[in-house]
Amino acid sequence: MRPCGVFDETYGQDIAIIRTKRHWGALIASLIFLFAFPLFGSYYLISFINYLSITVIVVLGLQIVSGYCGQISFGQAAFMAVGAYTSAILTTKLGVSFWIALPLSGIVAGLIGIVGGAPSLRVKGFYLAMATIAIHFVVMWLILHLEITGATRGLNPPPPRLGNLVFDSDESMYYIIVFVMLLMTYAARNLVRSKVGRAFVAIRDNDLAGEVMGINLYYYKFLAFFISCFYAGIAGSLWAHWMQVVHPEQFTLFHALWYVGMIIIGGMGSIPGVFFGVIFVRALDELVMFASPPLAAALPWLGMAPAASLGIIAFGIVLILFLIFDPRGLAHRWEIFKSSYRIYPFIY
Repeated sequence: MRPCGVFDETYGQDIAIIRTKRHWGALIASLIFLFAFPLFGSYYLISFINYLSITVIVVLGLQIVSGYCGQISFGQAAFMAVGAYTSAILTTKLGVSFWIALPLSGIVAGLIGIVGGAPSLRVKGFYLAMATIAIHFVVMWLILHLEITGATRGLNPPPPRLGNLVFDSDESMYYIIVFVMLLMTYAARNLVRSKVGRAFVAIRDNDLAGEVMGINLYYYKFLAFFISCFYAGIAGSLWAHWMQVVHPEQFTLFHALWYVGMIIIGGMGSIPGVFFGVIFVRALDELVMFASPPLAAALPWLGMAPAASLGIIAFGIVLILFLIFDPRGLAHRWEIFKSSYRIYPFIY
């Protein structure tokens, strides 16, 4: 549904992401505000946006393989670890520039993801989920027992450099992380609208019917896992050089569960749903972090354990509520709001 007086004259206008002058104005104003934010924003908010942006990249990859292609994956944290360690090894041990290590980390994670996606050719649903959990433990075991990864010690990758400019602070890394996040979002948004994206949706809805229509299931399932893991590898590389330390405890199965919860809360099969889910869950996590100390002080008989686990409890409760009352997620609510806004004040 389009606003009154707005219509398309060409197919290009019909499929455009940004359709009206108002949309273009809002986009340009948002980009100016986003890239000018480090000039006046607080250290806490800049760090929080960096964290959000890296999480968005990871969840975008998961949305492609699970939300669009229908392949359940709990291995996203492990593939993020692959990207982080690949970038750290390339920059610390081989002296490779960060700007080369960044795409190579995504490619290496994507290639390993193809191996991880092999079970999807034979199993699906619950069995595929268990297979990806097994892949997570295999990857983490290798990281803990290989000397090149630093084993339990981890690695300390250097900050990115561009000539004499060193990106060694949250403010400077902000520009790299946010730019890559926007670039990956644009790529994902166009991918799901292409022939590849339509093939993913056909496999998700009914893979047998898609195969009858001529879709190569092997190729597109492998491609979905490669793209998903490529995104995780890119996020892992950014994480490694932002934190300047890589350790196995940063990539746990619990993080993988959070990523799946984010696309459920945000909305499966929706690129905007990724942003809704990530922002909602991360904001909830921050709110719980601030609420835990007062709770522990007000109810000392509970001890520190309940206050410390309040974040997990809140996430579980919210996830259950969304699964029961709004399984299509926040993205569906956003679409309802847009439709209502466009026809306001008419009730139809």
